[in-house]
Amino acid sequence: MVRRLYNARANHKGLQSHNHSSTREGGKFLFLAAAPAPVLLESPSWVNAGDTAWQLTAATFVGLQSIPGLAILYGGLVKKKWALNSAVMVFYAFSAVLMVWMLWGYNTAFGTPAPGILTNFVGLPTPALGAVAETGQANIPLAAAGLPALHFPGAAMIYFQFVFAAITPILIAGSVFGRMNFKAWMIFVPVWSSIVYSVGAFWIWGGGWLSQLGAVDYSGGYVIHLAAGVSGFVAAAVVGPRLVEDQKDFEPNNLIMAFAGAGILWLGWNGFNGGDPYFANPDAGAAVLNTNIATAIALLVWLVLDMFAIGKPNAVSMINGMIAGLVGITPAAGYVDGYGALAVGVGAGAISWFTLNKLGQMGFLKKVDDTFGVLHTHGVAGLVGGLMVGLVGNPAMVEYYSTDKTQKTLADINVTGLFYGGGFTQLLHQAEGAAAIIVFDAIMTFIVLKLISFIVPLRASTPDMEGGDLAIHGVDPMPIYSSPAPLAPSAAAPAS
Repeated sequence: MVRRLYNARANHKGLQSHNHSSTREGGKFLFLAAAPAPVLLESPSWVNAGDTAWQLTAATFVGLQSIPGLAILYGGLVKKKWALNSAVMVFYAFSAVLMVWMLWGYNTAFGTPAPGILTNFVGLPTPALGAVAETGQANIPLAAAGLPALHFPGAAMIYFQFVFAAITPILIAGSVFGRMNFKAWMIFVPVWSSIVYSVGAFWIWGGGWLSQLGAVDYSGGYVIHLAAGVSGFVAAAVVGPRLVEDQKDFEPNNLIMAFAGAGILWLGWNGFNGGDPYFANPDAGAAVLNTNIATAIALLVWLVLDMFAIGKPNAVSMINGMIAGLVGITPAAGYVDGYGALAVGVGAGAISWFTLNKLGQMGFLKKVDDTFGVLHTHGVAGLVGGLMVGLVGNPAMVEYYSTDKTQKTLADINVTGLFYGGGFTQLLHQAEGAAAIIVFDAIMTFIVLKLISFIVPLRASTPDMEGGDLAIHGVDPMPIYSSPAPLAPSAAAPAS
């Protein structure tokens, strides 16, 4: 580095000396015109420091939701013997998805479209590891026409989208805790991320056919949460239930720790939704505020409903209500105003409470052992929030502004719901998008799990399920403390 700086300075001095040189011609001195000296720039002209800083910060917030957020939340909510296993599943998924994402996942979801009939369905699965990919200007080729030019490097986009890809299978884990074979989980995560998550992301966020149809998903209500809820439910059905004793007794081992994880999850969501305009713009600020409005009201809705139903404020239900609000506002965060955020929070909170506590206790839903009710808190809440975009999407909530004052050649980017004069068009597109994600994810998750079952058992052995952490990982991270037995009084000393 010292040598490079020395050489640069020497060259700069040489250029300065040359720029001020003169020559003699015909007895007269002719001074040469001074050329501007070259200078070093900290970044290309297309980089905006504020947008880049916010994108990296938002990505870090979302990453913290997984590690340590969900690891702590899960570790506190599960039965004591599964605390370590749940956290290990989180950290494994985060690491495995990053490898997949860099090698082929990112470009499958956001890269150059595949040729021919696959153009609108999937991107070319190529690596995103080169210098151009990391330091060149970020771009989503098929969606570029609907976005302003991005003002941060590809590395910021790749990492931001990675933390979304990573959290999705981690959410699925909440459906299969207490019985899934860890070796099967090790195969499931990279395969599912590659051929299910990345494809769904391309359809909506990568400029694929659902986005062309008109379906919108501000930050992952469909791509992440509806996908996780459906896939988690299918996985729970295919893997089978927990041991009967665990189904009857699966009380949280540390609720205070669970609330700490829940708090990280809540505030981390400011990056989850606030980072998705890809700019530090007014809509990003609105998305953050709306996220907190919807979350708070959904938590209060669950609290009140529980007090009516069981007569007591239920701590675990409060966490579920918080999650339902976070998930519900995710597809709508920047498309609705504060009134819309309140409506989404109430709707997602009340409906997911009803499906979990009432419909979930009936028929086929009751037979499937979805450990943490991911179908309801993520699948149902994400579906409700996505559909409500078609109802309360406010055209005054502009994500990107057009320079065309007539709005005829190029209009502002926003969403107009039914209640704002948009008719049923957007609601229909939202329903079509949801149906596509539900059907695709359910079928593909079932196929992936069945194929894995030919390699390793999906279900942990009975001794592993009985022993939990100690049997699977060879260690009990929280051994039960027992005070030492009191020492027996010493015998009286013999008289001398």
